[in-house]
This record gives sequence, C-alpha cells and structure tokens, in this order.
Amino acid sequence: MEYVNLYTRQHENSYYELKNKGEITNKEIYVRLHMGDIADFFTEKYRFFVREAEKRVRRSSEAEYPIWCSVSKNNCLKPVQKELVYCLRVPLEEVIYFDGAKWDHVLNNIYIPKDEDDAKRFKDKIKLLGVKDQFNFISGKYKGMFPDIEREIKESWTRIFDIDIWNEFSVQANLWRIDASWVVHIVKPGEDLFEIARDMDETFPPKFVV
Repeated sequence: MEYVNLYTRQHENSYYELKNKGEITNKEIYVRLHMGDIADFFTEKYRFFVREAEKRVRRSSEAEYPIWCSVSKNNCLKPVQKELVYCLRVPLEEVIYFDGAKWDHVLNNIYIPKDEDDAKRFKDKIKLLGVKDQFNFISGKYKGMFPDIEREIKESWTRIFDIDIWNEFSVQANLWRIDASWVVHIVKPGEDLFEIARDMDETFPPKFVV
C-alpha cells in the first residue's frame, strides 16, 4: 500500500475525539463555529465539495465535511493557542487531492476554464452579453438573468480535482477522517513543526503522479 505525508491544523478538542473514538471527523457545526458570520456562504460551497469528493473517495459514515490538509510542512498552518497540528502518514487511497487555486474560483463564484483557449472563449461569450466581468452571475446583480451562464460556471467547478501543475503550495488534500494509526506526530503551540517532523521526508510532486 502507498502512503503520503499530510499535515493539518485542528482545534485542540479534536484530540479527545481521537483518543475516545480512534478517529477525527469533521461536522457542519464545527465549520459554522469556525466561520462565524460567513458560515452560510462557506457551508454552501462545502456541500458542493462533499457531493463531488465522495464520488472520488468513499465518505466515512461519521463524516459530514472533509478535513482540509496541507501536502507539505512548508505550507502548513503552524500550531497556535487552542490549535494542534497533526502530522499524518495516510494511505494514498484515502486522499482527495484538489487544486487550491481553482477552489478560489468556486469561492468567488467564477468559471474554471479548461485551458487558456477556453478562458478566452468564456470571456468573449459574456462580453457579447454586455457584461464586463463574471463575478455577478450567481450572487450579484445578474443573478437569475442568465441561467445558462450560471449553469456553465457551476458545472466547471468539478475541475478543482483536475490538477494541471503539482506543487506544494497550490495542491491541497482532503480526508474524510483521520485514523489514530495515521498520526505520526502531534505538534503543540510553541513547538517546532519542522524539528518534530524532521523524520517525515517529502518528495514533490508525489512519486505516484504520472
């Protein structure tokens, strides 16, 4: 079985779930508590992600939302007060890779082009409608006016899982759960992630990419 190293920062309460249940999962209530006033916006986007991600990796029965992970120590959020970093060695078959830059398109309600030619095609298409930018089709002033454009934008979002360039800063990973057996190190606030996880060598792009 192939394994990859991942890193994720989670609330310290996750440790009790890990010890008591043998795994960590993500719930909608956790996302809402973390996001606060903008929770409704993010949960809508997360639901889209869940629908598409579970087509690629079977979802754990306990998981409502995936757990965001970094693919490198260099791009991992560091431990802070009330937050821990889990350094993981995960079976490859459990990992959902996606393009973080393309995910930003989803968050901004804009089209994800297949390539430069497709980007130009879409730009020319909306220009013919007399629209200067694409930010307002789904939630802005053009909402409901151009359903075909809105549908095309939303259908393009599945391209977040099409990774064109593998690098440790744009590629991110999701897991449906963190099994206790995958935890190599737990880094606490004030501790040095790089020193503690120095035994976790990384190669990027991952060896399995062809």
